[in-house]
Amino acid sequence: MKYYILILLVFMSISLSFSQQDSQYTQYMYNTQVINPGYIGSKDVLSFGLLYRSQWVGFDGAPETGTFTLSSPIGEAKKMGLGLSIVNDQIGPSTETNIVVDYAYALMFSRVSKLSFGIKAGVNILDVDYTKLNIYDTNDSQFSENINNKLYPQIGAGIFYNTDKMYVGLSVPNLLNSKHYNTDNIDDINVDEFAIERLHYFLIGGYVFDLNENLKFKPATMVKLVDGSPIQADISANFLINEKITLGAAYRFDAAVTAMAGFQITNRLFIGMGYDYQTTDIETYSDGSYEVFIKFDVLKNVERILTPRFF
Repeated sequence: MKYYILILLVFMSISLSFSQQDSQYTQYMYNTQVINPGYIGSKDVLSFGLLYRSQWVGFDGAPETGTFTLSSPIGEAKKMGLGLSIVNDQIGPSTETNIVVDYAYALMFSRVSKLSFGIKAGVNILDVDYTKLNIYDTNDSQFSENINNKLYPQIGAGIFYNTDKMYVGLSVPNLLNSKHYNTDNIDDINVDEFAIERLHYFLIGGYVFDLNENLKFKPATMVKLVDGSPIQADISANFLINEKITLGAAYRFDAAVTAMAGFQITNRLFIGMGYDYQTTDIETYSDGSYEVFIKFDVLKNVERILTPRFF
């Protein structure tokens, strides 16, 4: 029994318990490709994105996430998009890396509105270093061998509709229920619920209001549903000032409040920052969560340079 509790803690650290298995993002409105491959069908420029998130700072073994995204329109009509998403997630003794290729095809309804269908396919690579745990019995065979470069397939899908003012999307980043561990040799306890990669459903949406020629207002939301856990909802409000400065706030129900800021450094380069203050008891043991985001667009269209899209 003494090692069963440790096993459960490992499983929970990898899956972040029932409520979350996929990585959490505050600036999801600028990191949409990771959760919805249909998003790349809405882009008509070559785009690069980098994000780093440190969650629950000061908490030992807290999650750290890094993402890299690349997307580009393909074909003469630019109705298709091709992209690459890499996510590295470190939680306690575990490191999981997702490497997927994203593809989207768009149906044009007008010059500014389109519906994009996207798929993503790739692999998840899992490593677990048990030496990072304080194991009660160091001779316990359950922890004698680390998990090194264990591969799992990933297949996901999403749809994304947008105009120059609004967007809405629905997606499932991974349609496969992969098991992280073989639990055949563990008796008298059921840990399968912690070992299975559960399906995550994402619904996102936002709208841009032109308050005046120098000020835009964008409310946005993301709703996440995971089998076996409560619905998680984020709502945010961002203001774009003089096409250069973005200021905003967000609320994650029963979890955190967030402050966000972004800066359009050049016509092509945008950086964003976010800070989460946890509204749960975990804030007592941590210094909140921090996030930094960089986006670089290779622009060719003069209109895009003068009026960059606010999502």
